[in-house]
Amino acid sequence: MTCLLKQYKFECRVSSVLNKNNRSYGKNYMFDNCPETCWNSDAGTFQWIIIEFEQEYEISSFEIEFQGGFVGKNCHLEVGNKETKFHESFYPEDKNTIQIFSLTNPIKAKTFKFVFNESTDFFGRIIIYKLSLHS
Repeated sequence: MTCLLKQYKFECRVSSVLNKNNRSYGKNYMFDNCPETCWNSDAGTFQWIIIEFEQEYEISSFEIEFQGGFVGKNCHLEVGNKETKFHESFYPEDKNTIQIFSLTNPIKAKTFKFVFNESTDFFGRIIIYKLSLHS
């Protein structure tokens, strides 16, 4: 299992950052391998993360470490470029540990969009300490 985000150049966009405070809660903290830092979305639903590579790569699974109480609900992964080629739901548990989600079938694309339609947080915030994609 190879982590693509450690090997290949990618861009990341997120739906929001808590109080627009990128210095403390920015998207880059999902990828720094530091257990003390995280991406924290602002309030409201729905929230999303887009990972875009320069070329197509195949993924077979992904890992997410949420903060318990701020976990995505009614989630799905959209995979594709200009039009969605693939859509698969996933169901995180409301806990603080790394959760691994295996895809039904490996999928190859440049763009991977994680959509969190709801949150376990009353205000709709999502907190993620780690996100990784695996081939």
